[in-house]
Amino acid sequence: MNTKKGNLYLIPCTLGDTNPMAVLPQNVKNAVETIDHYIVEHEKNARRFIKSIVPEKQQSILQIQEINKFTNPEEIAPMLNPCLEGFDVGVLSDAGCPGIADPGARAVHYAHEKGIKVVPLVGPSSILLAMMASGFNGQNFAFNGYLPIDKGQRKAELKRLEKISKDIDQSQLFIETPYRNNQMLQSLTENLSANTRICVACDITLPSEYIKTASVELWKKIKVDLHKRPTLFIIQG
Repeated sequence: MNTKKGNLYLIPCTLGDTNPMAVLPQNVKNAVETIDHYIVEHEKNARRFIKSIVPEKQQSILQIQEINKFTNPEEIAPMLNPCLEGFDVGVLSDAGCPGIADPGARAVHYAHEKGIKVVPLVGPSSILLAMMASGFNGQNFAFNGYLPIDKGQRKAELKRLEKISKDIDQSQLFIETPYRNNQMLQSLTENLSANTRICVACDITLPSEYIKTASVELWKKIKVDLHKRPTLFIIQG
Protein backbone atom coordinates (compact mmCIF):
# COMPACT_ATOMS: atom_id res chain seq x y z
CA MET A 1 0.00 0.00 0.00
CA ASN A 2 1.30 3.45 -0.92
CA THR A 3 1.42 5.54 2.27
CA LYS A 4 3.23 8.52 0.74
CA LYS A 5 0.90 11.44 0.14
CA GLY A 6 0.77 13.29 -3.14
CA ASN A 7 1.27 17.04 -3.31
CA LEU A 8 -1.26 19.76 -4.08
CA TYR A 9 0.14 21.88 -6.91
CA LEU A 10 -1.21 25.39 -7.44
CA ILE A 11 -0.90 25.78 -11.20
CA PRO A 12 -1.16 29.29 -12.67
CA CYS A 13 -2.64 29.80 -16.11
CA THR A 14 -2.82 32.64 -18.58
CA LEU A 15 -4.85 35.81 -18.02
CA GLY A 16 -6.48 35.52 -21.43
CA ASP A 17 -5.98 34.29 -24.96
CA THR A 18 -2.20 34.34 -25.25
CA ASN A 19 0.61 31.86 -25.84
CA PRO A 20 0.92 30.00 -22.50
CA MET A 21 4.68 29.56 -22.70
CA ALA A 22 5.13 33.30 -23.25
CA VAL A 23 4.01 33.96 -19.66
CA LEU A 24 4.51 30.62 -17.87
CA PRO A 25 7.77 28.93 -16.83
CA GLN A 26 8.72 25.42 -17.92
CA ASN A 27 7.92 23.84 -14.55
CA VAL A 28 4.22 24.66 -15.06
CA LYS A 29 4.24 22.65 -18.29
CA ASN A 30 6.15 19.86 -16.51
CA ALA A 31 3.50 19.69 -13.79
CA VAL A 32 0.61 19.53 -16.26
CA GLU A 33 2.40 16.76 -18.15
CA THR A 34 2.49 14.53 -15.05
CA ILE A 35 -0.67 15.45 -13.12
CA ASP A 36 -3.97 13.77 -14.04
CA HIS A 37 -6.12 14.84 -11.06
CA TYR A 38 -7.41 18.43 -10.94
CA ILE A 39 -9.58 20.72 -8.84
CA VAL A 40 -10.75 23.57 -11.06
CA GLU A 41 -13.07 26.55 -11.24
CA HIS A 42 -14.67 25.45 -14.54
CA GLU A 43 -13.97 22.11 -16.21
CA LYS A 44 -14.31 23.40 -19.78
CA ASN A 45 -11.81 26.20 -19.22
CA ALA A 46 -9.41 23.87 -17.43
CA ARG A 47 -9.46 21.31 -20.24
CA ARG A 48 -8.83 24.05 -22.79
CA PHE A 49 -5.82 25.29 -20.84
CA ILE A 50 -4.39 21.81 -20.35
CA LYS A 51 -4.74 21.13 -24.06
CA SER A 52 -3.06 24.43 -24.93
CA ILE A 53 -0.01 23.72 -22.80
CA VAL A 54 0.27 19.94 -23.33
CA PRO A 55 -1.68 19.16 -26.55
CA GLU A 56 -0.55 15.53 -26.62
CA LYS A 57 -2.07 14.75 -23.20
CA GLN A 58 -5.10 12.46 -23.41
CA GLN A 59 -8.15 14.32 -22.10
CA SER A 60 -9.90 11.03 -21.27
CA ILE A 61 -7.47 10.25 -18.43
CA LEU A 62 -8.09 13.53 -16.62
CA GLN A 63 -10.00 13.36 -13.34
CA ILE A 64 -11.51 16.83 -12.87
CA GLN A 65 -13.61 18.18 -10.00
CA GLU A 66 -15.11 21.67 -9.91
CA ILE A 67 -14.97 24.05 -6.97
CA ASN A 68 -16.75 27.39 -6.79
CA LYS A 69 -18.44 29.71 -4.30
CA PHE A 70 -21.48 27.42 -4.23
CA THR A 71 -19.50 24.28 -3.34
CA ASN A 72 -20.45 23.00 0.12
CA PRO A 73 -17.58 22.59 2.64
CA GLU A 74 -18.29 18.87 3.03
CA GLU A 75 -17.71 18.41 -0.71
CA ILE A 76 -14.22 19.89 -0.68
CA ALA A 77 -12.27 17.56 1.61
CA PRO A 78 -13.02 14.44 -0.51
CA MET A 79 -11.58 16.25 -3.55
CA LEU A 80 -8.17 15.77 -1.93
CA ASN A 81 -8.52 12.00 -1.56
CA PRO A 82 -6.20 11.35 -4.54
CA CYS A 83 -3.41 13.08 -2.57
CA LEU A 84 -4.04 10.72 0.34
CA GLU A 85 -3.75 7.83 -2.12
CA GLY A 86 -0.36 9.04 -3.34
CA PHE A 87 -1.36 11.02 -6.43
CA ASP A 88 -0.45 14.65 -7.08
CA VAL A 89 -3.41 17.00 -7.60
CA GLY A 90 -3.38 20.31 -9.47
CA VAL A 91 -5.55 23.34 -8.67
CA LEU A 92 -6.46 25.54 -11.64
CA SER A 93 -8.17 28.93 -11.71
CA ASP A 94 -9.95 30.33 -14.76
CA ALA A 95 -7.25 33.00 -15.00
CA GLY A 96 -3.99 33.69 -13.23
CA CYS A 97 -2.94 32.21 -9.92
CA PRO A 98 -5.21 29.77 -8.05
CA GLY A 99 -6.06 30.72 -4.49
CA ILE A 100 -5.83 34.47 -5.15
CA ALA A 101 -9.36 35.88 -5.50
CA ASP A 102 -10.22 32.31 -6.47
CA PRO A 103 -12.27 29.49 -4.86
CA GLY A 104 -9.28 27.15 -5.05
CA ALA A 105 -8.13 28.67 -1.75
CA ARG A 106 -10.72 26.51 -0.03
CA ALA A 107 -9.02 23.34 -1.28
CA VAL A 108 -5.68 24.66 -0.05
CA HIS A 109 -7.20 25.19 3.40
CA TYR A 110 -8.19 21.53 3.65
CA ALA A 111 -4.84 20.39 2.27
CA HIS A 112 -3.08 22.01 5.21
CA GLU A 113 -5.54 20.39 7.61
CA LYS A 114 -4.79 16.97 6.10
CA GLY A 115 -1.02 17.45 6.16
CA ILE A 116 -0.75 17.56 2.35
CA LYS A 117 2.20 19.51 0.96
CA VAL A 118 1.11 22.59 -0.97
CA VAL A 119 3.36 23.62 -3.89
CA PRO A 120 2.68 27.07 -5.45
CA LEU A 121 4.08 27.48 -8.96
CA VAL A 122 5.17 30.78 -10.50
CA GLY A 123 2.84 32.46 -12.96
CA PRO A 124 1.00 35.69 -13.82
CA SER A 125 -1.06 37.39 -11.11
CA SER A 126 -3.10 40.31 -12.39
CA ILE A 127 -3.05 41.87 -8.91
CA LEU A 128 0.73 41.91 -8.62
CA LEU A 129 1.32 42.85 -12.26
CA ALA A 130 -1.08 45.78 -11.92
CA MET A 131 0.66 46.94 -8.73
CA MET A 132 4.06 46.64 -10.40
CA ALA A 133 2.93 48.85 -13.27
CA SER A 134 0.93 51.39 -11.24
CA GLY A 135 3.72 53.37 -9.62
CA PHE A 136 1.81 53.20 -6.33
CA ASN A 137 2.95 52.02 -2.89
CA GLY A 138 3.95 48.38 -3.37
CA GLN A 139 4.85 47.96 0.30
CA ASN A 140 1.34 48.61 1.59
CA PHE A 141 -1.67 47.69 -0.53
CA ALA A 142 -5.02 45.93 -0.19
CA PHE A 143 -7.18 43.97 -2.61
CA ASN A 144 -10.89 44.61 -1.99
CA GLY A 145 -12.53 42.36 -4.58
CA TYR A 146 -15.85 43.68 -5.90
CA LEU A 147 -17.36 46.93 -4.62
CA PRO A 148 -21.12 47.41 -4.01
CA ILE A 149 -23.34 47.72 -7.07
CA ASP A 150 -25.74 50.21 -5.48
CA LYS A 151 -24.61 53.73 -6.42
CA GLY A 152 -25.00 55.14 -2.93
CA GLN A 153 -23.18 52.27 -1.26
CA ARG A 154 -20.46 52.34 -3.91
CA LYS A 155 -19.89 56.08 -3.41
CA ALA A 156 -19.56 55.56 0.35
CA GLU A 157 -17.13 52.68 -0.14
CA LEU A 158 -15.00 54.64 -2.61
CA LYS A 159 -14.81 57.54 -0.16
CA ARG A 160 -13.84 55.12 2.62
CA LEU A 161 -11.09 53.50 0.55
CA GLU A 162 -9.80 56.89 -0.57
CA LYS A 163 -9.56 58.03 3.05
CA ILE A 164 -7.69 54.88 4.08
CA SER A 165 -5.32 55.36 1.16
CA LYS A 166 -4.58 58.93 2.22
CA ASP A 167 -4.37 58.22 5.95
CA ILE A 168 -1.98 55.26 5.84
CA ASP A 169 -0.51 55.52 2.33
CA GLN A 170 -2.12 52.23 1.28
CA SER A 171 -2.92 51.48 -2.37
CA GLN A 172 -6.48 50.16 -2.81
CA LEU A 173 -7.19 47.59 -5.54
CA PHE A 174 -10.58 46.31 -6.71
CA ILE A 175 -12.29 44.76 -9.70
CA GLU A 176 -15.63 44.98 -11.43
CA THR A 177 -17.71 42.67 -13.61
CA PRO A 178 -16.18 43.36 -17.06
CA TYR A 179 -19.40 44.66 -18.62
CA ARG A 180 -19.60 47.33 -15.88
CA ASN A 181 -16.00 48.57 -16.15
CA ASN A 182 -16.89 51.82 -17.91
CA GLN A 183 -19.45 52.63 -15.22
CA MET A 184 -16.84 51.94 -12.56
CA LEU A 185 -14.34 54.35 -14.11
CA GLN A 186 -17.09 56.97 -14.31
CA SER A 187 -17.90 56.41 -10.62
CA LEU A 188 -14.25 56.93 -9.74
CA THR A 189 -13.99 60.22 -11.61
CA GLU A 190 -17.29 61.47 -10.19
CA ASN A 191 -16.70 60.60 -6.53
CA LEU A 192 -12.98 60.87 -5.81
CA SER A 193 -10.89 63.99 -5.19
CA ALA A 194 -9.31 65.63 -8.22
CA ASN A 195 -5.75 64.85 -7.05
CA THR A 196 -6.38 61.20 -6.19
CA ARG A 197 -4.53 58.98 -8.65
CA ILE A 198 -6.17 56.08 -10.48
CA CYS A 199 -4.43 53.21 -12.22
CA VAL A 200 -6.42 51.26 -14.80
CA ALA A 201 -4.76 47.96 -15.73
CA CYS A 202 -6.65 46.20 -18.51
CA ASP A 203 -5.99 43.02 -20.53
CA ILE A 204 -2.72 42.44 -18.68
CA THR A 205 -0.19 40.34 -20.69
CA LEU A 206 -2.47 40.33 -23.76
CA PRO A 207 -1.72 42.10 -27.08
CA SER A 208 -4.45 44.62 -26.20
CA GLU A 209 -2.88 45.43 -22.80
CA TYR A 210 -3.67 48.94 -21.53
CA ILE A 211 -2.16 50.27 -18.30
CA LYS A 212 -2.33 53.94 -17.34
CA THR A 213 -1.97 55.93 -14.13
CA ALA A 214 -3.26 59.50 -13.89
CA SER A 215 -5.08 61.85 -11.53
CA VAL A 216 -8.86 61.94 -11.38
CA GLU A 217 -8.71 65.36 -13.03
CA LEU A 218 -6.83 63.92 -16.01
CA TRP A 219 -8.96 60.77 -16.22
CA LYS A 220 -11.99 62.96 -16.87
CA LYS A 221 -10.37 63.87 -20.21
CA ILE A 222 -9.20 60.37 -21.20
CA LYS A 223 -11.27 58.30 -23.62
CA VAL A 224 -10.92 54.53 -23.20
CA ASP A 225 -13.37 51.65 -23.66
CA LEU A 226 -13.02 48.99 -20.96
CA HIS A 227 -16.24 47.15 -21.79
CA LYS A 228 -15.92 43.37 -21.30
CA ARG A 229 -12.15 43.60 -20.81
CA PRO A 230 -10.62 42.14 -17.60
CA THR A 231 -9.58 45.20 -15.61
CA LEU A 232 -8.02 46.03 -12.26
CA PHE A 233 -8.58 49.44 -10.70
CA ILE A 234 -6.19 50.93 -8.14
CA ILE A 235 -6.52 54.21 -6.28
CA GLN A 236 -3.90 56.07 -4.28
CA GLY A 237 -4.79 59.20 -2.36
